[in-house]
Amino acid sequence: MNIHTTTPHRAGGPLAGLTVVEMAGLGPAPFTGMLLADLGATVVRIDRPAGPPSDHPLDTLLRNDGIVDRGRQSIALNLKDPRATEVVLRLVAQADVLIEGYRPGVMEKLGLGPQPCLARNPRLVYGRMTGWGQDGPLAPSAGHDINYIALSGALHGIGPRERPAVPLNLIGDYGGGGMLLMVGVLAALQHAARHGVGQVVDAAMTDGSALLLAAQHGFMAKGHWHDRRESNFLDGAAHFYGTYTCADGKHVAVGAIEPAFYRQLLTLAGLDDPAFDDQWNAGAWPHLRQQLERVFRQRSRDEWAALFEGSDACVTPVLSLQEAATHPHNRARATFVGTPQGVQPAPAPRFDRTPTALPAAAPEIGSATLPWLAQLGYAADDIQALRAARVAFAP
Repeated sequence: MNIHTTTPHRAGGPLAGLTVVEMAGLGPAPFTGMLLADLGATVVRIDRPAGPPSDHPLDTLLRNDGIVDRGRQSIALNLKDPRATEVVLRLVAQADVLIEGYRPGVMEKLGLGPQPCLARNPRLVYGRMTGWGQDGPLAPSAGHDINYIALSGALHGIGPRERPAVPLNLIGDYGGGGMLLMVGVLAALQHAARHGVGQVVDAAMTDGSALLLAAQHGFMAKGHWHDRRESNFLDGAAHFYGTYTCADGKHVAVGAIEPAFYRQLLTLAGLDDPAFDDQWNAGAWPHLRQQLERVFRQRSRDEWAALFEGSDACVTPVLSLQEAATHPHNRARATFVGTPQGVQPAPAPRFDRTPTALPAAAPEIGSATLPWLAQLGYAADDIQALRAARVAFAP
C-alpha cells in the first residue's frame, strides 16, 4: 500500500511532561487516553493481569493490540487487593490526570474514587467517562453508543424516513464521549494551573451527543428544521446535500450548499433545467434529486471525481477505509501511516511549535510494572513480595 510509513516512537507534542493515569477499559475513555498520548503525554494504564487466551469473537476483537491502545505504559495489578490500591494512589500523587470509564461507584469500591485520589493530589484532574453520567435514573444501567445517542435525540435524525440508521459508534463513543472528556480534561488542567486545585470532570455520552446537536436545535428554534428524518437540508432531503450512486455502483458525496458552489455543481454536471435555479424550494427537492440520480449514474465514481476535483462544487468520492489511506491528498498530509501493526490514522491536529509523532504500539500488559514500582519508591524486596502475592504482575 503506497502510503506514508513511519517507525513508531515516543511522541513529542504540546502535552509532553504531562502524566496521565488511565484505568483500563473499553471505548471512549481509552480513546481519550490515545489522544493524550498522541499529543505527548505519558499515559500509564492500570491493567488487569493478562488472562488465558480466548477465541471468543468479542475477546479477539477487543484484545490489547488495537490502534486505540497505542502510546501507553502498562502496569498490571490485582485491584481487589488493597496493596494494589496503594500502588495506584502513589502513582496518582505524581500524576496530573486520572481517567476512568467504569460505571458510577466502581472506582469508589476499589478505594480509588475522587476523595482518596484528590486527598493524595489536590491538583489532580479526575476524568470520568460514562454513557448516562454519574447521576440520574439511568446512571447505573448498561448501554452502548446506540443507546446513548437514541436518548439524546441524535439517532432519531439520522437515516432514511423509514427508520434511523446506525452511524457506527462515532457520535456517542468518540465524538460526544472521548472527545468531550478530552476537552473537559484540558479545561480542568487549565484551571488547575491557574488556581492550584483539581476537580472531577463528569463526561457523559448522552450529554455530549446532545451537545453535538446544538446547530439543529438552533435551526429548529428558528423554524428551519423539521423533527423528522429526510425533511431538512442536511439530512438527505435536499438534492444538493447527499450521496449518489454512480455507474460502477460506487458513490459520490455532494455538499453544494452555498449558491456559488451550487452553480458550479450544475455547470460541471451539465444541468440546465430551470427548476434547479430555485435551490431552496423544498417542494422541488425530490424531483431534482431524481434528476441528479440519473446524471450521476452516467459515469463511474472516479470519472466524476476527476471531473470535479479542484473545483468548488463540493463533490468528492466516497472512499472505503482502504481507499482513504491511499488518496493523494491524505498521502500528501500523511493523514494515515503504515506501521507493523497496520495502517492507522496519524495524530491530529498539527502543531507548528510542538509537533507530534506517532507513539509506540500498544504495550504488552504489565510491561512497565517493574520500572514504575521502583519509581514509586518500592524496594526490590517489596516488589518481589507484591509479585509473589499476585498483587503486581510483569511479563
